[in-house]
Amino acid sequence: MVRKLVFILGFLSIFFVINAQTNYQNLYNWASHPCKKNFGDSVPKPLKSNVTADSSVDIFFVHPTTYTNATKEFGQNAIIENDELNNTTDATAILYQATIFNAAGRLFAPRYRQAHLSSYYPITNEDSIAAINAFDTAYADVKAAFEYYLKHYNNGRPIVIASHSQGTTHAKKLIKEFFDGKDLQQKLIVAYLVGMPVELNYFTQIKPCTHPNEIGCICSWRTFKNGYKPNYILQEKDTMIVTNPITWNAEMPVATRFNNKGTMLKNFNKILMNVVDAKIAENILWTQKPKFFGNIFLTTKNYHIADYNFFYVSIRENVALRISEFKKKLFQ
Repeated sequence: MVRKLVFILGFLSIFFVINAQTNYQNLYNWASHPCKKNFGDSVPKPLKSNVTADSSVDIFFVHPTTYTNATKEFGQNAIIENDELNNTTDATAILYQATIFNAAGRLFAPRYRQAHLSSYYPITNEDSIAAINAFDTAYADVKAAFEYYLKHYNNGRPIVIASHSQGTTHAKKLIKEFFDGKDLQQKLIVAYLVGMPVELNYFTQIKPCTHPNEIGCICSWRTFKNGYKPNYILQEKDTMIVTNPITWNAEMPVATRFNNKGTMLKNFNKILMNVVDAKIAENILWTQKPKFFGNIFLTTKNYHIADYNFFYVSIRENVALRISEFKKKLFQ
């Protein structure tokens, strides 16, 4: 009887945590928002002359995991009011990734009760259950933020969805629930679902992007050193969407580093040229070891952290191109 009561109480606690509403009327709960000054407004100095923000388009960006501390002091999910964690998110994911899109339209990036990094690597059955609950809680926030955005801010604007890593875990579900085969699909300019696998047949109606100016489609990639495929990639049974973020063309799966429009590394105000190439290798994207001063110290073969930064300017230009194409079709 006692064990049964404990189980019920545990289930109820999980239920209420997942269904607790984060208040997205409060601007504090947005890492980036048009009504507050934030890191998402930043523009690298070499690109400042090219900024022509478009207020008729919205970008909804879901940031990656920044809750990675070894102790998990706040449990399996981060808390929204953790200023230290929020500052980390803002100074990394928002500054180095979300700013790619700030010239394309109004930038919205919600804070959410992100799952701890360890949720991706459960060991026991209990770990697996905790991980599922953690991701459900995180997605509940992302969904609530998007619903609040739709109701109070969108006003019929076309939308770009962008995400990285854990953000893509949630953005996939968001697009499936709100866009795929729904009326809102007509408002989707493009989705950049980066850093996590996106199955080719995950969406019913939304297809992978195959050309640079295609709209209403999905771009996705995961970046590794040329020749490297970790075991978890080799074990994948599904075919994944893989976009070359230099050519953006399915008929041109290989691009040299000299075609790359510009890379950002640690210095936000410096755009580097000819750093990485890109080649589609079945389910992933390969690049040669990046060419930059000090690369001798770069030993990792997994370039996950730089999925966006390697192609910073290319993505920035591509989203502008797709927005332009979307607007052309509106007046045809």
